[in-house]
Amino acid sequence: MTVHHEEQNVVIKQHEQSNVEQQEQQHLQRKLKSRHLTMISIGGAIGTGLFLSSGTAIHTAGPGGALLAYAIVGAMVYFVMTSLGEMAAFMPTSGSFSTYASKFVDPAFGFAIGWTYWFNWAMTIAAELTASTMIMKFWFPDSPSWLWSGAFLTIIFLLNYLSVKGYGEGEYWLSLIKVSAIVIFIIVGILMIFGIMGGEAVGFKNFTVGDAPFPTGMMGVFIVFIAAGFSFQGTEIVGVAAGESEDPAKNVPKAVNSVFWRILLFYVLAIFVIGLLIPYTNPSLQNDSVMVSPFTLILKKAGIAFAASLMNAVILTAVLSAGNSSVYASTRMLFSMAREGQAPRIFAKLNKRGVPFASMIFTCAIGGLAFLASFFGDGAVYLWLMNAIGITGFIFWLGISISHYRFRKAFLAQGHSLDELPYRAKWYPIGPIFAIACGIIVILAQNFQAFLADNVDWGSVVAAYLGIPLFFILLFGYKMFRKTKLVKLEEIDFDFDKK
Repeated sequence: MTVHHEEQNVVIKQHEQSNVEQQEQQHLQRKLKSRHLTMISIGGAIGTGLFLSSGTAIHTAGPGGALLAYAIVGAMVYFVMTSLGEMAAFMPTSGSFSTYASKFVDPAFGFAIGWTYWFNWAMTIAAELTASTMIMKFWFPDSPSWLWSGAFLTIIFLLNYLSVKGYGEGEYWLSLIKVSAIVIFIIVGILMIFGIMGGEAVGFKNFTVGDAPFPTGMMGVFIVFIAAGFSFQGTEIVGVAAGESEDPAKNVPKAVNSVFWRILLFYVLAIFVIGLLIPYTNPSLQNDSVMVSPFTLILKKAGIAFAASLMNAVILTAVLSAGNSSVYASTRMLFSMAREGQAPRIFAKLNKRGVPFASMIFTCAIGGLAFLASFFGDGAVYLWLMNAIGITGFIFWLGISISHYRFRKAFLAQGHSLDELPYRAKWYPIGPIFAIACGIIVILAQNFQAFLADNVDWGSVVAAYLGIPLFFILLFGYKMFRKTKLVKLEEIDFDFDKK
């Protein structure tokens, strides 16, 4: 009898263990530590736009104009992130934007936001593969493009395939290189401004060159304001990563609060240093090449050997980081939508490591095919795809702000207290309203210069605004098919599974 009883206990324990393993395979694994989440939030804000396009911004709007434009966009991004932080700390989920938009606005709105977000990052994989080949040809000009693109896609795929911790560790170290490079640059720049590190002490001289600091007035600020928004895309990935964070209620607010200081330090201060050291009239600032990147020019002026190679290596880490995040963010969004019935069910499957493998294979395949499109038909298809994603970043930022506005209104309307929230967004409702207004301005005016020309290039206009009809086709198509309606504030359900 005792032996039989023990055998029963063994069977029961095996059954319980099997159930635990099945549950773990149904849910993503919370393996991202606080340091991962914080560095993801930092790294998401630092891309090739800062290293290469900051010079163009200063040349266009002057040192003061570029500074003002980046500060305004930085404020918009900060409010988007605080809105996201409030919802993600309360409801951490891997498909955050899509889930929040579905629950707090309309399921059709969530469907459109989710697929737009997936499309944006799947196409970004292709863009980063193209960038990686260009960077490697700086050192190996005669090497074939497929060699580098294939190698980098394999590295990025393996980082994400190993586990969510693989992605987190990869992003941590890649972001650390970018952060270190900018900190060193700012320190060197400040020493040069005061004449401590070679050359004359320039002080504020370049802020008074010609018509500086605002040579093109508010029009220049407006042009840079629109362009600067694209440099910040990727900061919102911390919201996607919240679903796999160890302690989202604690770690998400910490990561979101760090965003404000990162924006101030890495963008506003870096732009300020460049504007002081290089006059906006310098023609080299118009060029987005690594050789004449403002970072390269200043490091060369400081007497640092191999400045161009050094910056090229840093930019390569930025490209790898963006590619790594692209695979992660698009894969998790597709997984989340599949679980909610907004994408094929096969994409909701996880492997033993807790990674949505089918979603990853499909996303990388689409990104790879988009990259291959750049080799055929003079790259016309590829250019259209890249133009289509240009505007989508602002669309899902709008989605975050609108979702948060309705989340807070419904939360209070149903008698809940703000004390129940692990993190509260500051400046509500001014914050989300400001972000919504800025987002709409950028979306509608992003290619306004085309309309000022004598002969309007309608091809470029259509390409620039392609993301808008794409979003509305998804929105109204799903709405008509599923007969969805705007969720009433009093009917929004806050009793949900937070895993």
